[in-house]
Amino acid sequence: MDVYLPIANLSVNGLWIVALGGLTGVLSGLFGVGGGFLTTPLLIFYGVPPTVAAASASTQVTGASVTGVIAHSGRKGVDYRMGAVMVAGGVVGSGFGALLFRFFRSIGQIDVVINALYVILLGSIGLLMAKESVELLRGAKSGSKQAPKRRHHPLVASLPMKWRFYRSGLYISPLAPLLVGVVVGILTMLMGVGGGFILVPAMLYILGMSANVVVGTSLFNILFVTMATTMMHSLTTKAVDIVLVFLLLIGSVTGAQVGSQIAVKAKPELLRLILAAIVLVIAFRMFLGLFYQPDEIYTVYPL
Repeated sequence: MDVYLPIANLSVNGLWIVALGGLTGVLSGLFGVGGGFLTTPLLIFYGVPPTVAAASASTQVTGASVTGVIAHSGRKGVDYRMGAVMVAGGVVGSGFGALLFRFFRSIGQIDVVINALYVILLGSIGLLMAKESVELLRGAKSGSKQAPKRRHHPLVASLPMKWRFYRSGLYISPLAPLLVGVVVGILTMLMGVGGGFILVPAMLYILGMSANVVVGTSLFNILFVTMATTMMHSLTTKAVDIVLVFLLLIGSVTGAQVGSQIAVKAKPELLRLILAAIVLVIAFRMFLGLFYQPDEIYTVYPL
């Protein structure tokens, strides 16, 4: 079933795009990530221009996050106070990201920047997740099933003006989650990601949040930040392809509910290891793409 994408200016298999959206939704419900970190690279591999892929993926992530937040909110797995602070930072970050996007696009380097950011961030996050997952699986085999205790980073403890975040079990400065939100907002604008693959590790290893609210709070933040970046893209880059977004949303809204149900029953250490492996494979493929040169720069053939 071929569908024409007016902004991307190409035809795609509609069923394949819907299936990709379903995968994104499952990952959103499972891990608290928006899924854009997979959607954007896979769309680029398919032939969608990186600027259109990034802008459209951030729009689609909004829809996937809505159902995920509803599911986790019912289980009291969302720290709304922490989420609101990070959303404020994310909106500011998306504004900075829009300026950077326009600058790199004006000098003709936005495609290279998007690919390079994916290689660096996916590679580092994938290695970190794989390392922790292997350690947890080894501990389970040896009989030690207790997960490592989370503590916020020493730099976070030194920041002034502390607040209590009761659901996360923290007494820290709101400046820490605010700065995390700014970084995530910039990355969302540049890369078309929900930012969850950065946000979840940051909440665990930097802020020291309780694991039972990390996924829901991440999705809450992703929901509002991607809404802001969608508006930024629509007003500045004009690279959002509504047809592509619609196809992705059909699959992702359903997939998010499936993922949230699996997350309750599945072994989290094994799921995290699988996600780490997927992330590293995508990072390696993006790395190869930075240096690959086609045999012919262009070809001419009769239609």
